[in-house]
Amino acid sequence: MPDDGIAPVPEDDDDGPFGRPIFEDPSARALSRVGVVDVGSNSVRMVVFDGAARSPAYFYNEKIMCGLGKGLAETGRLSPQGRVRALAALRRFALLAEGMQIDPLTVVATAATREATDGPDFQAEVLRETGLKLHVVDGDEEARLSAQGVLLGWPEAKGIVCDIGGNSMELARIGGGKVGKRVSTPLGPFRLQQIPELKKRRLHIAKVLKEAQAAMKSTGERIYLVGGSWRVIARLDMERRNYPLTVLHEYRMTPKSLTDTLDWLSVADLAVLRGRTGTSAERMELVPLACEVLRELLAAFKPSEIDVSAYGIREGLLYEHMPEKLRARDPLIEAARMSEMVQARIPGFGKKLYDFLLPLFPDAAKDRLRLIKAACLLHDTTWRAHPDFRAEACFDNATRANLGGLDHPGRVFLGLALLHRYKNNRSGSRLEPMFRLLSDDEVQAAEVLGKAMRFGAMFSIGDPAKAGALRWQPKKRVLELALTPAGEALFGEVAQARFNSLAVALKAETRLVRPA
Repeated sequence: MPDDGIAPVPEDDDDGPFGRPIFEDPSARALSRVGVVDVGSNSVRMVVFDGAARSPAYFYNEKIMCGLGKGLAETGRLSPQGRVRALAALRRFALLAEGMQIDPLTVVATAATREATDGPDFQAEVLRETGLKLHVVDGDEEARLSAQGVLLGWPEAKGIVCDIGGNSMELARIGGGKVGKRVSTPLGPFRLQQIPELKKRRLHIAKVLKEAQAAMKSTGERIYLVGGSWRVIARLDMERRNYPLTVLHEYRMTPKSLTDTLDWLSVADLAVLRGRTGTSAERMELVPLACEVLRELLAAFKPSEIDVSAYGIREGLLYEHMPEKLRARDPLIEAARMSEMVQARIPGFGKKLYDFLLPLFPDAAKDRLRLIKAACLLHDTTWRAHPDFRAEACFDNATRANLGGLDHPGRVFLGLALLHRYKNNRSGSRLEPMFRLLSDDEVQAAEVLGKAMRFGAMFSIGDPAKAGALRWQPKKRVLELALTPAGEALFGEVAQARFNSLAVALKAETRLVRPA
């Protein structure tokens, strides 16, 4: 396998390593219900994707904590109870997939099934009882798929992906949209439970990670965390910091902050924290061991930043089938476009609104322009909400939706702009704690964008350019609107009030150019 880790997309006459290709039409923008099941050492999860091909929504998502790999390091066999629970879960998932008309349902098994002596017998039992074929991947392949999952939601990601499961922990280098060097280590919490003495366990973890670091040759790079145990620790970091936005994807931590959290967890009452964060008992049981691994990971790799990815092996399987042309698309814009297509009153108007408002942002950087475009695509997707709650519904949708390619400040900027699409004033809102993730200038810019969309929506006649054109003179602080005859008729009292409100947000004077 080449070191960049990218497998070729299977040809039409080749089912490939994970079954029939998902993307029958490489040019398709939409994806119809694709099911993926991940049979891990700790959990068995089924995810059904739907919607935008480059940034699919989670149509269905169910996880069962089976503990398939519990005791594997001691016995060499799968947990008997775990086998029963996993088989029951797979029977259920097979029936759900049939009911949802999902074909094929891709099922991948990782460390527990590949390492257990009775793994082949379990595979045969699953096929016999459910008709599902388990594709068992080795550690290198597991690392590659997890890393591809990060790339699906984070196209610009560069650094080291670290995916922890119940019986193993995989590392993979990513950058430039590709996966490079991979290493699989025996550092899953189930395996570490077999070393009861704390000092010996820590020495073992440090030794394994020192060897992994030598193989990866990584120091000071960003680390992307994948896996349930890491996500619990990140959620607990949010709890300690009183962080206002409890969305795990693209949550970022400094080594100092994370070390403080690990110190805090070493003396905290985990039962109390489990209740406060809604963490399952099975998952919280593994947190202390995961904390030990994470502490040594920080010491060995000395990362500049630690980021959390909600995407992993399941999303990596989807990415596996994506043609390069599809991978190159922006997941945020694709998701926003799909939302507009299925939820807006006038699908396609968002792009025209973006073009109409673009003169207001002559010096906007590329990252800001994509947020502006996403906002315009989403500006009318919450119209069904009650008018009294529409503004906050917009904010919640933007900040909490499953959107890739969007960091936390970007989420809040997008949410705040959409809030101002429906509401002039944000003071006194329950959402105010989240506004502190933005600078004062960013808050002001989000307000301007929101009020610009609020005004532009008054020209919903197919194309606002048919109503007029905006001109912005930032040095003179003059906002000009040149109206067409059609625009003159549309520029009623409400439109005038919204135009004036936009000018106030810009700290500008208004100038109207009316048709002769």
